[in-house]
Parts: sequence; C-alpha cells; structure tokens
Amino acid sequence: MNTVNDLDLVVLDMAGTTVADGGLVERAFAAAAERLGEDPATMIDYVRATMGESKISVFRHLLGDETRARQANTAFEDAYGELVTGGLIAPLPGAAEAIAELKEDGRTVVLTTGFARVTQDAILDALGWRDLVGLTLCPADAGGRGRPYPDMVLAALLRTGAVDDVRRIVVAGDTSYDMLSGVRAGAGTVAGVLTGAHDGAALRAHGATHVLASVAELPALIRESDA
Repeated sequence: MNTVNDLDLVVLDMAGTTVADGGLVERAFAAAAERLGEDPATMIDYVRATMGESKISVFRHLLGDETRARQANTAFEDAYGELVTGGLIAPLPGAAEAIAELKEDGRTVVLTTGFARVTQDAILDALGWRDLVGLTLCPADAGGRGRPYPDMVLAALLRTGAVDDVRRIVVAGDTSYDMLSGVRAGAGTVAGVLTGAHDGAALRAHGATHVLASVAELPALIRESDA
C-alpha cells in the first residue's frame, strides 16, 4: 500500500525524454520559417536554447507579431506532423518499458509536450501510445501556457488527483525549461535526462535534483527515493 511519502505522480516530457525525434523540431522550425520568408539560420540558436518551451511562445519572441507568430506556429505543426507521419520518430530505448514499470509500481504517469494537441496526437498515434498512459497534456490543456511555466505539471496534479502534495510529484525532461517548470510547480524530484536538447550542467543550473543517462533509470531512482 502506498504511503504519504511515495512519489506517486510522474510527469514526463515527450520529445527528447521518452521520444526520439532525430532533430525533427529543428527541421520543422526551418520549414516554418521558410514558408514565411524568414531565414532559419537567424533563429536556430534561440530555438535550441528554448527547447521545451511552447512553440507559439518561441515564434512570438522571434517574430514580434501575433499574426505572423500564429502563421508560423501552424506551419511548424504542419511540417512536424508530416515528418512524424512519415515514420521519422521512435520511442527512446527503454522509455515504454520505464513507463510500464512506473505504472506497475502504482504510480500515475502523465505525458506532456510543448507541441499543439494535433501534433501530440500524431506522435501518440505514430508510436501506438494512445493507451500507454491515462492522461496526456499540451499547453492548451493547461490554460495555454507551456514551459517554463508550471501549469502543465499542476494541471496533471489537478486532473489526476494522484497525490495530495506537490512534493510528491516527479518531473522528468531533457531541457532547462522542463527543469524550471518542475521547480516552479514545487515537485519533489526534478530529473533531467541526457537524451535530448541540453547537457547535465544546463539541467542542474535550472533546478534538476538528479541527472540521468535516460528515462530508463527513473523507476529505480524513484524507488530509492521512496526508501
């Protein structure tokens, strides 16, 4: 039986944490920029630095115009969706097994993304992950704000009711913004993984309590924390 000390809500990022997309984010950003007549080379450094942030927020910063930002975001989602349905995406090694292990341990697992719902659904369909977890969240599901805001983590808590204290939440991701969202939500464990955008130094600088080689190590870490 679970105790009040158990870490029973696990909020996992998708691309770079549980899903290997092989650089598709950058390719989709380049395609979106080109469709709007922008030079992708002028954007790529900012895109890399803000991996994990909701994409509409990134375009708002880069373009400084709401209409163009929305056009760019739509173009990005279209381009990414085409790449995903083209088979250019896969689960990271051990990710599905780790999620199954977490669930077997009695934990609630939620998958989150900075993408729009249509793109998140395309990824879930491409991987056959529709039934992998009981809840998936995108920024629109949490009032519109993505990372580094804590909203999706807190929405996971409110929607699942899995724990009675934010300190019993585990957040795992591959970007600095994943770490910030976990810290700002008050999560007791904020784990960075080295399978995506940012290195260990960046993850720790933004609040990671642990840095793991991959999400496959997460179930064991949580068990150790429980003990």
